[in-house]
Amino acid sequence: MIPDYLVTHSGGFHADELLSSVILTRLFPEAKIVRSRAPEWITPGDDRIVYDVGGGYDAEARLFDHHQRAAPKRDDGQPYSSFGLIWKHFGRAYLAELAVPDAFIESVHASFDTSFVLPVDLVDNGALSPDSAGVLAGLTLPSLLELLKPPFDETDRTATDRAFHDALAVARRFAEAKIGQIHAKLRAEALVLAAITKAGNERVLELPMGMPFRPAIVKAGADHLLFVVHPRDTDWCVTGIRRSDEGFELRADLPASWAGLTGAELEAASGVKGASFCHNGRFIAAAATREAALALADLAVKEAGHS
Repeated sequence: MIPDYLVTHSGGFHADELLSSVILTRLFPEAKIVRSRAPEWITPGDDRIVYDVGGGYDAEARLFDHHQRAAPKRDDGQPYSSFGLIWKHFGRAYLAELAVPDAFIESVHASFDTSFVLPVDLVDNGALSPDSAGVLAGLTLPSLLELLKPPFDETDRTATDRAFHDALAVARRFAEAKIGQIHAKLRAEALVLAAITKAGNERVLELPMGMPFRPAIVKAGADHLLFVVHPRDTDWCVTGIRRSDEGFELRADLPASWAGLTGAELEAASGVKGASFCHNGRFIAAAATREAALALADLAVKEAGHS
């Protein structure tokens, strides 16, 4: 049943009900947000979804609070906030509304829950302090959203509701950007895995465009790969592959004789016409054409002592 109202508490706002509202307003754009603590509003009804208020959790009654005794917890014992509960019950429909393909919905749902929803749940329940971020504590998303609340001495009684809706727009942008990023990584993974299969035992992986590639290479166990080649806007890149998530050590560096060279100097040093640039750090080079980029990559493989 489509709700007429999305009911959450009045007064100061926090990240959890803001982000819950992001999900619900996308799914039910005609529903009106009501911010109230009045019993006639926070009591479940057929015409509403009540969240972060109401004193209970009953998905069938569409009541999603977490402040009561015996508050809901995840399977691992970590606490839910209203955001986690709304995500659990409405997140998949929300992803479908954002045009995430069916094949990716479960993966995106799980990844967003772990990386975005859970931290908000923990902070809202006091199980995690933003102070754990050190000097960045004030720049965490829950902290930034609360900056949008009006000051304590604001006399306009409508100020908090207006600030809530302003903060809702900000929260929406961050949530949807994060989901877009997760979805993009999954699309990239599918493309990279297909390219790895096509490359077979070759040391050079050719991709159709620039994209995140290391996670898929690690997932595939493609330890034989040394360099990635792909087109950019107007040229082609040859890129090294980091050995680990930490640090910058590569599986193989580009040749030392190319370091810092450009144009004719790099062409002369490499013997490849169209070679245009090699970073002094020897982790990336560029060439004017696909053929030149592949030639540079092949030379780099041989220089590294592989064939």
